[in-house]
Amino acid sequence: MTVFSAQTFASNGKLLLTGEYLVLKGAKALALPLKLQQTLTVSGEEAYGHALLNWYAFAPTAPWMKILFELPSLDIIYSNNPQAASKLHVILLTLRQMSPHLFDGSLSWEVKTRLVFEPDWGFGTSSTLIANLAKWAGVDPYDLLRFSIGGSGYDVACASASSPIFYESKSLRPTVIRAGFKPPFANQLFFVYRGKKKDSLQDVRSFMQRYEDSPLTHEISRISQISEETTRTESYATFCTLMDEHEQLISGLIDVQPLKTSFPDFDGHLKNLGAWGGDFMLAMSDRGEKYLRQYFAGHGLKLIFPYHDIIR
Repeated sequence: MTVFSAQTFASNGKLLLTGEYLVLKGAKALALPLKLQQTLTVSGEEAYGHALLNWYAFAPTAPWMKILFELPSLDIIYSNNPQAASKLHVILLTLRQMSPHLFDGSLSWEVKTRLVFEPDWGFGTSSTLIANLAKWAGVDPYDLLRFSIGGSGYDVACASASSPIFYESKSLRPTVIRAGFKPPFANQLFFVYRGKKKDSLQDVRSFMQRYEDSPLTHEISRISQISEETTRTESYATFCTLMDEHEQLISGLIDVQPLKTSFPDFDGHLKNLGAWGGDFMLAMSDRGEKYLRQYFAGHGLKLIFPYHDIIR
């Protein structure tokens, strides 16, 4: 029996600092690749008779998904996480269309994915997976995303970025440019986990349906300007003013109150990141890390990352 050497691929997680929702309509967004990654290790051997794909997914502290697929059909034989398995199934069926030889039944595969972050943090479990699968199969990651689960694609761009990027998608091919974002006030920026996993794909669909026939020209232009101005300023006060304006603009579009209304006595500024209402938020304060941790601990929020701890 011929056994092929294991291959390992790695991709970065992500956070979207500016441009949530409107990036879907072509706004220039400022996206932050993370130091935290997901790896994918794949090994194969010749199949004699019954080819299988054994899939094992590991979170930082424990396994979180096991799936057994039959090849070449990619039918699911067993899964301990039906919802996640269904999503993975869609991605793999798309990958098979793009690279038919992978799952033609001549080889059996074992795939192990390992997350450095928890899958419910919203750091890009799906996007890092798609990026890793695309590297393995030698296909375009944006096409794999587009034809499987969909999305703006900024997260896939972050997967291979070494520093913050501008992301703009006005056609089939996105524009990805290094942003040069190195805030001198980074020690006043923190990412706070709100403890709610947000279904960003559902949010995307709802937003696009609502504004399907609306060009939102002014809003897209202003958010794009904010993204650019954010990278140019060296002033903490100006940065906070830009983030506050961003919150107000998006709030008006989606009819959700700005985040600060939920924490009115916080001495600083707050901004939603990505789909509003869950995952992580950006907290800005010149009161120091001790104050910030004590304040949010009083609200039951204890998972906090300083900017430099996780941003590339």
